[in-house]
Amino acid sequence: MTMRRITLLLLAAAAVAALRAPAKAQSLADSADSGDSSSASAVVTATPSLPDLIYTRPTRQTKLYNYVFDVVGPYPIVGAAFAAGIGQAYDTPPEWQQGAAGYSKRFGSDFGIAAVSTTTRYGLAQAFKEDTLYYRCECKGLFRRLRHAVISTLTARRGDDGHSVFSFPALIAPYAGSMTAVYAWYPGRYNGKDALRMGNYTMLGYVGANVGLEFIYSGPHSLLNRMHLSQSHGELSAKTNP
Repeated sequence: MTMRRITLLLLAAAAVAALRAPAKAQSLADSADSGDSSSASAVVTATPSLPDLIYTRPTRQTKLYNYVFDVVGPYPIVGAAFAAGIGQAYDTPPEWQQGAAGYSKRFGSDFGIAAVSTTTRYGLAQAFKEDTLYYRCECKGLFRRLRHAVISTLTARRGDDGHSVFSFPALIAPYAGSMTAVYAWYPGRYNGKDALRMGNYTMLGYVGANVGLEFIYSGPHSLLNRMHLSQSHGELSAKTNP
């Protein structure tokens, strides 16, 4: 039963990640495509040189936009609706009973957990001066990209060069939301052990979302990108040599 719930959670997170892919996922290859096209006249036998890609930290406006999108955008709404459906199917917690009233409590709870988790992640990232937005892998190959997506769940970019570091905000955020739920509005019989278990589910949801961002997003001219009204995320750009 537990494995079925985990599988459903991962599949749902990967699917609804398409809703936020244009706002969050950036491809190094997409940035490189905008480079100078004059290299087409180069000698065929010559080895083409790729432009250096430089990291640009997202602006405060970009981070605020993505924060609002992650708190009240379509992704948290759909995610909370799906998670509430799972809770309704398994009657968890049973004190909330069934029917529309029970589903509304579960939806509000899951939406609140997501809001607290997201606020914690963005707030701590600001304090640690980290960029926790998702960047797609520069690599090729299924397993390398999958590994990148999983590892990115617990990493962030720091500094002007955007080097990857282990992210405490990314680790703490899922459990901050579940701890808040257990001690604020869940039935009294729930405790810290239940909060840790729920936080694990949230973390798995983040993994599934990153996998979706890595494999579903397909570039600046894709349908998913056109569905989004604003390119708000600071992109990695190509540096051209004179």
